[in-house]
Amino acid sequence: MQSLDLNDYSLLAIFPISIAVILAASEVGRWLGGRAAQRGADSVSTLEGAILGLLALMIGFTFSMALSRFEARRDAVLAEANAIGTTALRARLLPAPHAGQTIKLLREYVQLRLDITRRPPSAQEFAAMISRSNAIQEALWQQAKMVAAKDNAMVPTGVFIQSLNEMIDNQEKRLTALYNRLPPIVLVALYAVATIAVGFTGYTSGLQTRHSRLPVYITAILIASMVLLIQDIDRPGAGFIRVSQQPMINTAASLAGYSD
Repeated sequence: MQSLDLNDYSLLAIFPISIAVILAASEVGRWLGGRAAQRGADSVSTLEGAILGLLALMIGFTFSMALSRFEARRDAVLAEANAIGTTALRARLLPAPHAGQTIKLLREYVQLRLDITRRPPSAQEFAAMISRSNAIQEALWQQAKMVAAKDNAMVPTGVFIQSLNEMIDNQEKRLTALYNRLPPIVLVALYAVATIAVGFTGYTSGLQTRHSRLPVYITAILIASMVLLIQDIDRPGAGFIRVSQQPMINTAASLAGYSD
């Protein structure tokens, strides 16, 4: 049986549904608390505090996991942009016509990177872009082989091949960071604990003689917002919080100024 993956759903759809479910849990808890109060049941404030503490711990732990993955994706963009820029600089040392052909390929390579991040691509579009990136890498490698075949003792060729290897490796590092998401079961568990915690908050409120729904509702909305923030950070290119592509934009601008 396939587990529920919240990453398959839009954040704009998840947020109102999560709010509705959490608020419904508070109302159910309030109703049960009201019935228990009529029977003279004891307060469960200690249990409520323990569950809210568990929820706070889970939110902090999950937020830390999501933030570390976000920073890894940001660092991967910078590392790949630097690797492409270094490869382009060393390509200019190659003899003609290989220098000009290599620069053209690198320009297309950078543009593919920027096209991927402009809007969330479909799975087919993403696969096509990666396939084209691999084809450009192969074309760049062929350029290096042709130059090395003419004179394998040339220093520019050696340093170009070194930076090209690093550029290819950085694509894999960036893809790995891109695919490294929070396990779906963690988000499902977080929502489950949040629902139970707000339910107990409503239950405690129902036990009181005079109570107001507003504090419980505010708590529920804040909890749902924090969980949504965690999901947003964990969604590279699909949420509202985006990894800055400025390093790649700067690299593209530099390559545009190079002569073919």
